[in-house]
Amino acid sequence: MAAKGDWVRIHRVLLSAQERTANLPEDTKKVPFEMWVKGHLLMDGEIGDEVVVRTVSGREEHGTLIEVNPQFDVNFGRFVPEILEMDVRLRRALFGKEADEA
Repeated sequence: MAAKGDWVRIHRVLLSAQERTANLPEDTKKVPFEMWVKGHLLMDGEIGDEVVVRTVSGREEHGTLIEVNPQFDVNFGRFVPEILEMDVRLRRALFGKEADEA
């Protein structure tokens, strides 16, 4: 159960695949245009309910309640060995040191 005022994330399909413009790449045309928005719930609701939220910018949006207290899932991707080598070379060039001596 989510209560009025809770911080939530909603989802809504803005355009179905058939409603999208023809001037898109083929793979993009095949999927709907979707929106995910976070905001404060303006009514009580359950996951899956149609609800209305107020965003931090004051906009009101409606959609399907999908998450209560959404967290940030930040991922900068997989380890890239070349970036580590760039660090070593830059430290050497800038400071005249190896990376482990900095």
